[in-house]
Amino acid sequence: MKVPVSALYRKLLCLLPHNGLLDSLLNPHHCLLRQYSCSKTDLVTPADLVSYWKGVFKANEIPEAQASSEYIVSHVLGAKTFQSLSAVSISTPLSAKQQDEVQQLCLKRLQRMPVQYVLGEWDFQDLTLKMKPPVFIPRPETEELVSLVVDDEYKKLSSARCKDIWQPPDPLGPVILEIGCGSGAIVLSLLRKLPQSRAIAIDKLEAAVNLTKENAERLQLQKRVKILHHDVFSSSWECLLPWGLVDTIISNPPYVFHEDMSHLEAEILSYEDLGALDGGHDGMKVIKEILNLTSYILKDFGSVFLEVDPRHPEMVKNWLHSHPELSLLVSAIHKDFCGKPRFLHIQKCERRS
Repeated sequence: MKVPVSALYRKLLCLLPHNGLLDSLLNPHHCLLRQYSCSKTDLVTPADLVSYWKGVFKANEIPEAQASSEYIVSHVLGAKTFQSLSAVSISTPLSAKQQDEVQQLCLKRLQRMPVQYVLGEWDFQDLTLKMKPPVFIPRPETEELVSLVVDDEYKKLSSARCKDIWQPPDPLGPVILEIGCGSGAIVLSLLRKLPQSRAIAIDKLEAAVNLTKENAERLQLQKRVKILHHDVFSSSWECLLPWGLVDTIISNPPYVFHEDMSHLEAEILSYEDLGALDGGHDGMKVIKEILNLTSYILKDFGSVFLEVDPRHPEMVKNWLHSHPELSLLVSAIHKDFCGKPRFLHIQKCERRS
C-alpha cells in the first residue's frame, strides 16, 4: 500500500489507530513517520479524512478515489453523501471511534471491495437496500428498466379508463414476475411504485433469495411478494403461478458475453456472483430461457422487459423470428442514459388455437 506524505498525512498517521493489517501495508518510512508524528495531537475533521483517503486510494489505483472516500466518511457520520453534510459537520473533528470506523471501511475498499459492500447498503430508486457479497449489486441504469415498467402500467390503466369510464379499477392489480431478483432492487421498487401490484421473485442463488427477503421485510413489502429459490432452467414452473398467469416478466439477466468476462473490473471478479453476469458464449443463454418460459406463464398480450447488451436487440429479434411458436414480438427498444440500446419491451400476441 502506498501512502503519500504531507502535513495532513503526518497528522492522520498518528491519529489513526494502530492496526496489524494497516501497519503491514505501510512501508518502513511511513511506520517511522507515524512514530515521530504521534507527539502531536491535532484534531481530524471529515474533510481531512476525505482528503487523506482519497490520496491513499489514488496512490493504490483504487477507482473513484474521491467518491469512495466521501461515501465512507459520510456513512460513518450517518449521511448519504458528503454534499449533504452541513458546513459545521464537515469541520467538526471526529471521535477516535469514528476515525477507527472510517479506517476499517477504507481498508476494505483498499482490497477492491465495492463501496456498496463496504457500506452494507445502497440506494436504488427511492429505496435504501441492504447489500451483501456476493449478491449482484444493482446498477444505476437498471433504474430506467423499472421506470419503463411503471410507465407501461400507467399507460394501460389510462387506456382502460378511456375505453370505459365506468369500469372499476382492478383491486388486485398486475402480477409481476422478476427472474434473478438479486437484492430485490427491481421487484421491491415496482411494488412500492405500483401499490396494487403483487409479485413473484426468483433467484438461483440462495444468498440472493435471503437478501431479497430481508429487504422486503425492512420495507414492509413482504406480504405482497413471494420470493423463491428457483432456477429458471428448472423443468418445474407451476410454483411461479400462485396467482395464475402473470401480466409482466421483468429481468436484468446475465447477459455478458463469456469472452468478455475476463475484462470486468477487479471489484466485480473478486466479490460479485459471476453467475449473475455470465450469459454464455452469446450472452443470451438465460434470455432465451426466459422467452421460452413465456409460453407457460405469461398472459396473452403480456409484456417482457429485459435489460440486455447493446448487441442483443437485433439478436433477440432474429431469434424470435426463428421461433414463431412463442408468439412474441419486440415492440420497443429503449436506450440507456449513455445512448446505448439497453432495454427491450417484448409483447406476447394472442395464443393461437
